[in-house]
Amino acid sequence: MKSKILSIAAMVALAFGGSSCSDYLDKEVDLTQQADNVFDDYDMTRGFLARLYVYLPDAFGAIAGSDNSSRDCMTDNAICYWAGVNYHTLVSDGFSANNHAYASGFWTNYYKGIRACNQFAKNAKSSVIGNSEKSGDDNRLYDRWVAEALMIRAILHMDLCAWFGDLPIVGDDENGVPIILEPGVTLPVRTPSADVLKWIADECDKYKDNLPFRYSNEDENWGRINGAAAYALKARALVYRASPLNNPTNNQEWWNEAAQACLDFINKNATQSNPYRLYTTADNNPEQNYYECFTTNPVHNNEYILSRSVWTQYTIELAFSPCGFSGSATSTGRNNPTQNFVDAYETKNGLPIDKDPTYDPQNPYVNRDPRLEQTVFHHGSVWGDALNNEEREVDVTFGTGIDYQSLHGGTMTGYYTKKYVSNMSWNNPTSYSKACPIFRYGEILLNAAEALNEAGRTNDAYKYINELRARVGMPEYSGMTQSELRERIQNERRIELCFEDHRYFDERRWKLFEGKSKSSETNLPRYQQVYNLYGVTIHPEQASKFVYGPASTYPERVFNSPKNYWFPIPYSEIVKTGLPQTPGWEM
Repeated sequence: MKSKILSIAAMVALAFGGSSCSDYLDKEVDLTQQADNVFDDYDMTRGFLARLYVYLPDAFGAIAGSDNSSRDCMTDNAICYWAGVNYHTLVSDGFSANNHAYASGFWTNYYKGIRACNQFAKNAKSSVIGNSEKSGDDNRLYDRWVAEALMIRAILHMDLCAWFGDLPIVGDDENGVPIILEPGVTLPVRTPSADVLKWIADECDKYKDNLPFRYSNEDENWGRINGAAAYALKARALVYRASPLNNPTNNQEWWNEAAQACLDFINKNATQSNPYRLYTTADNNPEQNYYECFTTNPVHNNEYILSRSVWTQYTIELAFSPCGFSGSATSTGRNNPTQNFVDAYETKNGLPIDKDPTYDPQNPYVNRDPRLEQTVFHHGSVWGDALNNEEREVDVTFGTGIDYQSLHGGTMTGYYTKKYVSNMSWNNPTSYSKACPIFRYGEILLNAAEALNEAGRTNDAYKYINELRARVGMPEYSGMTQSELRERIQNERRIELCFEDHRYFDERRWKLFEGKSKSSETNLPRYQQVYNLYGVTIHPEQASKFVYGPASTYPERVFNSPKNYWFPIPYSEIVKTGLPQTPGWEM
């Protein structure tokens, strides 16, 4: 993994290093003695800013880590084949606040990042950076750099709030000076999640105009925080705030504010000479548009608003491809989409499969939303590098198929993940540039459709969701009630944003677990079930070739309300700080 930003960050780490302490919000870099040395130097200041980008969230990080699969394996979208991953313990509610595999990492790392952002904003000097009026990207550079740092701070608060709910806001003090928590400094209280999200939105308003909406020189500045990212963050924060989890009384004004934030992005974007837009191939091919959005070089992709970094390895191919593909490299195929997820794709008639009489469960992949073929490997998918004589059909025949199982990988559902996967030669593997977006234009359209519909402006919502559907040649929506369109928007979001770290939060903010149980939901279509996970087994010799049933392993999820809406604060932090624990996680 390599990018300009991360390369600069690595140089900064080597230049002046860092120290760590065990106090709350551990210090990544202690500037007590060396702040002047760092911030009196232009290059070191620039390097310190670059280092802040290391803290940004990246959905690909989970794939490269010990879990070797997407965090959608925490949801009803997928299961990880590998028995040793922590996802299985999480979805069975097997962690405590003392041993939670994810809480400590997220909490510690993000608050380190917030502290570093505050260090930069407090210590950076206009006299060193310069702040003159200029044409182009470097106009009022000091203001821009500080805005970059404080928008990273806001993004980290956003991710923390999504995982933990109520949390301490470590922003500015009453004099507007960024807070650097030190021993003896009063710890902020846990602010209610809805108020945290409103604070994030307000931060975006403070700093978005100090940033170019889009950098004119993206060869140099791609990956930097821009004004569009600030607009997008505000929209996401306010949509989350207005959602049932944070808005139990369904305050309509909150939905109006969220809708306006989405429209503000869209209207501002429309005034740009090079606006963000949905990715399409040169010939606007609905059968390739979605797939190629995630496999072309993201630096040249007008849909990507912000990503943490560009990956230049074939880690994704190793983790996602069907397990029978091997040569000089070998796939493990550990990210298995569920039948619940596959069933969520409509037919080409624009209908759910249980409402379209033309759908044939024994010929299930014909005449479906083109995104299914562009996202999921299934039995009979044609894949492999034809130029190197590696092209063949995927074979997940139960027990005997080359792609069913291998020593280190396989499928428990009958499916593998195609999204992000480049069709490389396994005998002569190569690397491809790709990134997982933090913000992309497709999410903006979905946020707008959801917020407008929930604000009672259903007729205004259609154009935004239909823009996404048009990209893949799906019929337009029209003439629905608010509740009918809500169901279709939620389904559209599920398949459009899959494996981008959205589903875990969406399940919770929409409160999809309420009013259901493992037994009561079995009368619902599989795509509406959240506790029971399904797959398909392939039996070519039988009359019913496709046999649907519970996933072969890990077929159930546990959700205890309200406990599992949020992660616990790590118990060690509770002991040190006296913060109240997340409800349900008390030791």
